[in-house]
Amino acid sequence: MQTVTHLIDELARTRGHDTALIYGRQHITFAELDGMGRRAARGLRELGVGPGDRVAMWLPNSPAYLALYLGICRLGAISLAVNTRFRSSEVADIVGRSGATVMAMWPGFRQIDFLGILGECEADSLSRLHTLILYDEGQTGGTLPAAVAHCRQVGYGEVAGQSPLDEDHASEAAGCNIFTTSGTTKAPKFVLHNQRSIAGHARTVADSFGYSTSSGGLLLNLPFCGVFGFCQALASLAAGRPGILSTAFDAGETVRQIDEYGIEYLVGTDDMLEALLDASDRDIALPSVKWAGTARFATDFDRFYAKAESRGLKLVGLYGMSEVQALFAVQPLDVAADERTFGGGRMVNAEARARARNPDTGAILPPGEHGELELSGPSLMSEYYLNPEATAEAFTEDGFVRTGDLGYTTPDGRFVYLQRMGDVLRLGGFLVSPAEIENHLLGHADVADCQVVGVGSSRGTRPVGFVIPRPGSQFDEAALRAHCLAGLAKFKAPDRIFPVAEFPTTKSANGTKVQRAQLRRMASELTGQ
Repeated sequence: MQTVTHLIDELARTRGHDTALIYGRQHITFAELDGMGRRAARGLRELGVGPGDRVAMWLPNSPAYLALYLGICRLGAISLAVNTRFRSSEVADIVGRSGATVMAMWPGFRQIDFLGILGECEADSLSRLHTLILYDEGQTGGTLPAAVAHCRQVGYGEVAGQSPLDEDHASEAAGCNIFTTSGTTKAPKFVLHNQRSIAGHARTVADSFGYSTSSGGLLLNLPFCGVFGFCQALASLAAGRPGILSTAFDAGETVRQIDEYGIEYLVGTDDMLEALLDASDRDIALPSVKWAGTARFATDFDRFYAKAESRGLKLVGLYGMSEVQALFAVQPLDVAADERTFGGGRMVNAEARARARNPDTGAILPPGEHGELELSGPSLMSEYYLNPEATAEAFTEDGFVRTGDLGYTTPDGRFVYLQRMGDVLRLGGFLVSPAEIENHLLGHADVADCQVVGVGSSRGTRPVGFVIPRPGSQFDEAALRAHCLAGLAKFKAPDRIFPVAEFPTTKSANGTKVQRAQLRRMASELTGQ
């Protein structure tokens, strides 16, 4: 049976005395974690939570997060992930639209005024919320603001201090997770996964990534509110390995944990992985690590890649999105380096499929030809919750999810992700990846990093470049344009190139991403288009 509760019950029975979580000096066995989940289930039921109810999880990583999550699953309810970086408008929208009735939060975490953030929410948006579960580790929060003054306050200890609940209301088809998409101009969609997809994917990742046979532990320092960190946590449990849990990332402490617990496999954002390299003073920075999975969000990835390779850290590209879960695919180590670090790779589930479709003709493309990636497999979402129109648009007639990503398949059964389709440029009647122009600009000695976006003009979409000059160099737009005209088709050469000190970025639960929409707005303003 593929349910989250069956997964943890099985681990408690077969690996009960083994360590499931290490949190500071606290070691929690699989049997203890199962018991924590069962007690949380009874505590949540006492608060009125039942099958299909949404519980908002506005919490950083902690054993309490996983205990509450397991309790939610045992009740057949749904965990709603709320990023701890979100502020009032985002929290009000997500909690309000989802119809969540209970929210778990840590009011004093890192001295952030979470109660104050709730106080800035429109009261109507939180009207269906009737209970706040308040967690703390010695920090104090404050009084409830008017927007949630109607809510009952319950300490996490009261919820977790109940007798274990032996009943199991989980089913394979029952929804258990809602992740939010990272929309910028529209309200994020609610990606609903059922217990079959979550539990099955956790087992598959554990086996395919080598976690199940690893001799070391696994790091759990990516935020659980994002699909990247959540899938890593569930795969760690499914593998029966100890997960080293952190509420916040500290590079020096993480290097120590890698050494102490013999970490063999890392997954992380590019800035996290680079911070680990910088925190180690050894020539081979992380000697126990066989490879590190990368999201390739670094703006100057080639520099980061060279740095990692020189310090003995092998990088492999990953692929994931909320709709198919993170760790959906991983590039093999034996693939050529110029493709190994791109997102995508070999799908971890043998039943999963990938294809690329021509966005103009609708034809399925052969390997090597660029088009919109479409994916299928057991880890796909059930639906966009409360949005049947978006759900129908997301799925093809034969059950593939339209990813909105540009990429291609390979003859050996892998796929390669290039970028979001919305970032693809149509120039001179052709689809052009900005990365092609960016890579050419990076070949100029004066360019440290660059981004290329498209702006509308009387001649159609035209490319505009933004570059971060190398220290000590003199920015020369004419020279950079001449460099492009000498090596690229004329229609690909940027009409204008502007210097910037840094790119606008957004930090999300799954990594730091360049705000290409903001760059497009900047390009329009600077060019008068």
